[in-house]
Amino acid sequence: MKAPLDLQDALSELLGDAQLVPSELPDTPLKLWLIDADNMDRAFTPEETRRILHEPPYWCFCWASGLALARYLAERPHWVAGKRVLDFGAGSGVAAIAAAKAGALEVVACDLDPLAIAACRANAELNGVELNYSTDFFAEADRFDLILVADVLYDRANLPLLDQFLSRGQQALVADSRVRDFQHPLYQRLESLNALTLPDLAEPWEFRNVSLYHAQRPFAAALAPTGDGDLSRATL
Repeated sequence: MKAPLDLQDALSELLGDAQLVPSELPDTPLKLWLIDADNMDRAFTPEETRRILHEPPYWCFCWASGLALARYLAERPHWVAGKRVLDFGAGSGVAAIAAAKAGALEVVACDLDPLAIAACRANAELNGVELNYSTDFFAEADRFDLILVADVLYDRANLPLLDQFLSRGQQALVADSRVRDFQHPLYQRLESLNALTLPDLAEPWEFRNVSLYHAQRPFAAALAPTGDGDLSRATL
């Protein structure tokens, strides 16, 4: 199976002989086009390092929080089944694809990076699901039942986005391993999940511990899932 030409060409411009390969994600039925692990197990030249820092190819990794959120939705499809969902900062599209697999009525993969959108398209095709796509979150109407967010709060400067997610969706699920226990009156911490980034970047163990948060508009309380998603058991 050949990698999508546009994505392979973009990766080659950054890292020379790096290859995109279809990779199975552990403990899920999902597959993604990811950078081959062997190419990550070497020293990068100064020029490669400069290019990566200038234009990071986030879309060719499955980051730990995205993987954790995808597993969570597969185990608890009531969060997305029959709902309109937007995956903010979709990257590879792993959370969006998981939502579609779990029975969402509509899923929009949203990312500023055109290459991420291309990766989402390729990965959706690889997994046999249909997604819609957006490059501008704020151009979207306030029509979503749920906003999915994974690996976006890697910088505390992004925390103001927490308010914006609820401007387009009734509820939000936020998975993150970098910024922990943020204080926000609308967000409750549901639980901790374990996952790793693929290919494995040998990140510290603390970055494999993913915190999952939920928020909803005050008037949307009646829409909150029951059972495993019962917020009465959530703790800050």
